[in-house]
Order: sequence, then C-alpha cells, then structure tokens
Amino acid sequence: MKNVTITVEDSVLEWARVEAARRNTSLSRMLGEFMAEMQRREDAYERAYQEWRNDRRTWRSDGAPYPSRDEIHERGRWK
Repeated sequence: MKNVTITVEDSVLEWARVEAARRNTSLSRMLGEFMAEMQRREDAYERAYQEWRNDRRTWRSDGAPYPSRDEIHERGRWK
C-alpha cells in the first residue's frame, strides 16, 4: 500500500471525518474503499461499453411492424 497526500476544503474534510466516525472506520480506510468502489464501477462500465460496441446483432425487422410505444408500455400492466 502507498500513502498519498490530498488537498481538500476544510468543510469537506470535516464532513469526511464525521462520516468516517459514523461508519466506525478511519478516514484513510473510508477514502480507500471509496476509490476502490469507483474503480469497480468504472471497470464495469468500460466492460459493458465494450460489449455493446462489439455486439454485431442487427436490430432489423423481419417485415413485421415494430410495436408502438403504447403497446410496449402496456405489457405487464395490471388491469
């Protein structure tokens, strides 16, 4: 693990200290977990984007008309 120095506004630092105490953890651990979660989300987004970019399916009709917006939103509704 590496140590880093960050610069934050006083009010942000105060909030972060209170939030870390509320979570019963250290400020360092809370920030580390926050950054790890950001990394996981970014990686998941990038994977999903690449899968979408590489999807070679075509979305063409076989000649039948596409359903209307109203028909799509009526599915599954309780009547």
